[in-house]
Amino acid sequence: MTHVLVVGAYGSAGVAAAEGLLDAVGEDIDRLTLVDDGEPGGGLCILRGCMPSKEVLSAAEHRYQARHDDRLVGDPPEMDLERIVARKDEHVSDFAAHRRGAVHEMAERPGVEFRHERAEFVGERTIRVGDDSVEADYVVVATGSEPDVADIPGMDEVEFYGSADTLDATELPDSAVVMGFGFVGLELVPYLAEAGVDVTVIEHDERPLDEADPAFGEEMLSLYREEFGVEILTETYERRVEPTDSGVRLHVEGADGDRSAVDAEGLFCFTGRRPNVRGLGLERAGISVGPKRVAETMRSVDDPRVFVPGDANGKEPILHVAKEQGYLTAENVLADLRGDELRAYENVHHHVVFSGASVYPYARVGHSEASAEAAGLDYVVAHREASDDGVFKTKATPRGRATLVAGTDGTVLGYQGLHYHADVMAKTMQVVVERGMDVRTVPDRAYHPTTPEILDGLVRRAAEKVERA
Repeated sequence: MTHVLVVGAYGSAGVAAAEGLLDAVGEDIDRLTLVDDGEPGGGLCILRGCMPSKEVLSAAEHRYQARHDDRLVGDPPEMDLERIVARKDEHVSDFAAHRRGAVHEMAERPGVEFRHERAEFVGERTIRVGDDSVEADYVVVATGSEPDVADIPGMDEVEFYGSADTLDATELPDSAVVMGFGFVGLELVPYLAEAGVDVTVIEHDERPLDEADPAFGEEMLSLYREEFGVEILTETYERRVEPTDSGVRLHVEGADGDRSAVDAEGLFCFTGRRPNVRGLGLERAGISVGPKRVAETMRSVDDPRVFVPGDANGKEPILHVAKEQGYLTAENVLADLRGDELRAYENVHHHVVFSGASVYPYARVGHSEASAEAAGLDYVVAHREASDDGVFKTKATPRGRATLVAGTDGTVLGYQGLHYHADVMAKTMQVVVERGMDVRTVPDRAYHPTTPEILDGLVRRAAEKVERA
């Protein structure tokens, strides 16, 4: 009998793997066990990630737009944190219930069982589930990620807000110092600013957005400083933190070696995420996780019958990636059972950051100019400022820029946008890039909503450069 066990079945990768395996139960698979001890359960994205963060960001977005539209008079509205959190909780509860329902429905099928209990490895593909010791032929570890707290002296002596704490807060301090200016920081810092918090951010590099060409990082700095009143200390590192009578004092050091301190009522830690495998007992099974410990087939390099999709593998903690890797895991488990070749995960770079309170999101699909250069590609690049298109002015969102990279043969290689509606344009550009479309054959036409006209301008400019190349 072939038994497959999925740990983390409520999460995005876990539920995708389970769905992909479901139709094989009774044929290639005799038994499928789904395990998750989540309470209430629903997965990271639903409970603590994408969905709740976009919910609260929408309030910040509305306030930002209200105070930037000079046709509206009077004081900007205040954000009612209790109402924001209550609505977020209501919607998240509905989403999570739907996810749980989907998992429980799968468990109604013959040969499928759901265990709402803790799972822990006690040996090679032997897992303790509740009070039972379960042996499986294949194990899928899809336990997601958890916050990676900054490792500096004093962190265990101070209270701080993580991303989940921020999403749940019905009261916020008057001032804050923020560690971490990656995806999470870029999204939550404007939320704090619109809620009336005086924010100081510590940024290790010259600019944020490591994956972006420098001009986008510079524009992001300008946006946050000028539009949201955020103080950003670049090329600065945290050295230690200590409690004070009024909050915290974060001691920092600049690139020039100068040391100083930032005092604030609250400390916010948005310093990334790591695989959520503590307490899972992987060491008892001789398994470790991380980008180099999990192959692109999602197979563990330590055990060919253990697969690790999603955030748990430490490769790319993004929702759509987790789902794709979950489905691929199911495909590869079945391929291994049948003696077929396993398929590697291939993904066109596709990231969206809901920065600038979602008013000024950043999107990148495919190559940036820098990555195209590093890959040794022959290319042309077209740039366009949002201010070149009057439609952005009419929507009181005149800032931002976009870039299109195309091969000298015309193939569209990548798009970057930091402007209003860049997030929704990312899907269009994903199709263009993944299909390998020729920039000269992309339709040159206006279409509604009118903000995508910025893409028309990019396409025209890139096509002209290809013709001259």
